[in-house]
Amino acid sequence: MSSTSFAVDLQDIHFVLFDQLEMQRKLGQHGRYAELDRDVYEATLAEAKRLAEEVLGPINKTGDRVGCKLDGDGNVTTPPGYKEAWKIMAEGGWVAVSAPSELGGGGMPFTMAMIVNEILCGASMAFMMYPGLTAGAARVILQHAPERLRVPFARNMFSGKWGGTMCLTEAGAGSSVGDNRCKATPTDDPEVYLLEGEKIFISGGDQDLTENICHLVLARTPNAGRGTKGLSLFVVPKYLTDETGALGARNGAHVLGIEHKMGIHGNATCTLGLGSRGPCKGFLVGQENQGIELMFLMMNEARIGVAAQGQAIAAAAYGFARTYAKDRVQGQALQSGKNPDAPPVAIVQHPDVRRMLMLQKVYSETMRSLLCKLALDYDLMHESADAAERERLKGRVDLWTPIVKATCTDLGFEVATLAVQTYGGYGYIGEYPVEQLVRDAKIASIYEGTNGIQAMDLVGRKLRVGGGALFIEWMNAANATLAEAAAAGLGAAAEALGKAVQMLAGSAMHLAGLGKARKVEAAMLQASPFLRMFGTVLLGMEAIEQAMVARRLAGERGESALFTGKQRNLEFFVATLLPQAIALGKTVQSGDESCLDPSLF
Repeated sequence: MSSTSFAVDLQDIHFVLFDQLEMQRKLGQHGRYAELDRDVYEATLAEAKRLAEEVLGPINKTGDRVGCKLDGDGNVTTPPGYKEAWKIMAEGGWVAVSAPSELGGGGMPFTMAMIVNEILCGASMAFMMYPGLTAGAARVILQHAPERLRVPFARNMFSGKWGGTMCLTEAGAGSSVGDNRCKATPTDDPEVYLLEGEKIFISGGDQDLTENICHLVLARTPNAGRGTKGLSLFVVPKYLTDETGALGARNGAHVLGIEHKMGIHGNATCTLGLGSRGPCKGFLVGQENQGIELMFLMMNEARIGVAAQGQAIAAAAYGFARTYAKDRVQGQALQSGKNPDAPPVAIVQHPDVRRMLMLQKVYSETMRSLLCKLALDYDLMHESADAAERERLKGRVDLWTPIVKATCTDLGFEVATLAVQTYGGYGYIGEYPVEQLVRDAKIASIYEGTNGIQAMDLVGRKLRVGGGALFIEWMNAANATLAEAAAAGLGAAAEALGKAVQMLAGSAMHLAGLGKARKVEAAMLQASPFLRMFGTVLLGMEAIEQAMVARRLAGERGESALFTGKQRNLEFFVATLLPQAIALGKTVQSGDESCLDPSLF
């Protein structure tokens, strides 16, 4: 790997999937994945690595520099190389890795889709937004669109023949989706409505990669109630189809403009006009007033996907920074003292550079582990024959979703800035790749629900489910893991993490007390610090679990740099990062409400 060329670390990915999580063994017990052995998984990962390094990586800088173009008729042209890359993706079944193979998908578990998304997104985040949104929209259509549209539309989307988007945001409403004003008027056909309105910030709102695009649009039917409960969901194709499925007339959904953004320039972020240039037909998905419920099926998947974007950026940034630090020669080793004849050394030998690299390494590797574990729980939730186990796993996925979305996107941005700092002045200029990662990464903490909204969801909803049942189930599992780690010789780290878990529990109880006292603003004031605390503890749990696995494998296979690295990750995490969780717990429980003083702002 050069300091300007993207590369994938398959060794750590194999460790997470096959050694730590034992994905093949756990999923192989279920019929759907019984025939997928490790050879199949490794071959898939190797091909994803090739695709990332040879196809997507080379177009990432071009996509950033050239961006998307809009013509006078509302048609978007994507950057050079995008159409060719999409063709390769579609032909290889990479648009929807976990969708059914009989519908054009890859037929892989969601866990594999998660790690493939990391690999490909790290190479080009802007490009990978197109297939990510397409697959998510197709799953909603397959389950809930009018029966006659489900399979043909989903097959076209999973296979990459068509694209897809989600259209929630409107000017003036923003994250307050319940304030949306887009109208849907019934027609003589009970499945068809005419839509009027405007949507903004629509990622992939138009492109020249596919022959058609299906937009999932939230709109309000006549006499519908106010707020989110009055919203319905519609599938709005760019081109209508006839009874045979052939493309027909242009529908009345047109791009009115594209945004000029800080990053992700290769993805067209559009303002979409509905009904402004002719009738815009939308097909009702589910029932009237069911829109927000159904859209959240895609939204929750998207939030996990955005978390993966944050982790992918972190992994890419760390890879670039590590290589640069090994190659860049500057200054003398500290051990040389003031010897003017001492030779210059690579900057990787300087302690502060090593500290920055270690932060990047530990964050990117523990986030990878956490996200893959969440994805595996998602797979097992759908495959388990035990209803109680399915419910437990669903609760775990629900609890972790806002945490991983916020934690991984915040840390992805932080790791990217650390990579720039590692490069020094060269990191700040466009000749090197890490400044683009900073600009691309920032949007991830904003879209699909800002990270502040994720924190409110965690504190206001997820902690309250079953009187705290989701949190208690996680805490009991965490304490069991720590007991296992202590028995395996990691007692000091297990004790430190145990104190952080207890601080987290105390903070959760404090917030619950504020809620019972109807001090809602005071509770929500500490929602983001609490989420960051929870995320830090979760990453610490991954660090100790990985160290425990590495310790065992070193005894069976012999020491290696990988296994030693996992031990050092844990040591660094406990000494450097875990104290942040304790400090955040003190902040949450402080009772400080100074910023709520109305005279301040």
